[in-house]
Amino acid sequence: MEVTVFRSNRKTIAIQVNPDLTVTVRAPKCATDKDIEQLLNKKMSWIQKSMDKIREKKATYEKEDITPLSYAEIQELADRALAYIPGRVAYFAGQIGVDYGRITIRNQKTRWGSCSGKGNLNFNCLLMLAPPEVIDYVVVHELCHRKEMNHSKAFWDEVERILPDYKKYAQWLKNEGSLLIQRNCKGVGREYR
Repeated sequence: MEVTVFRSNRKTIAIQVNPDLTVTVRAPKCATDKDIEQLLNKKMSWIQKSMDKIREKKATYEKEDITPLSYAEIQELADRALAYIPGRVAYFAGQIGVDYGRITIRNQKTRWGSCSGKGNLNFNCLLMLAPPEVIDYVVVHELCHRKEMNHSKAFWDEVERILPDYKKYAQWLKNEGSLLIQRNCKGVGREYR
């Protein structure tokens, strides 16, 4: 099992199983290698179940003959995202009562969005293949991190205040998002501003 560890100013250790069956661990700077290893061992059953689900989905997708997007199609999605997402960010930032920094559109393999400590927002251009309500959910999710830089109850309460049906859209991403990611071309990592 390939594990990559990122250390930052966060307070807790988080484990993520990626679509390529690698594992990402995000840990506080003070966490020891032993702390991380112990948590990985404790969560091994969950990690294996997550990997099995990814393998199942990949097998299903292979049967469906998914066509990867071309570089030109990715560029078009990025252009559409640049034209659409900043307006949604501005709209929901007003509703939530937060400010934000730079908005960047990226072509990514694992994340739909992120929010930095400085308030810079990143969104995956593949979101443009999702329904508008799902895009709104990702925008609201990232903007709510401007109030709560975690996934605490207070964070989810804020998301629910803005989008009462957010669980439906989060579930859509969980069920269908891997299919969209599978369409990613090899030009992963490009940024569009």
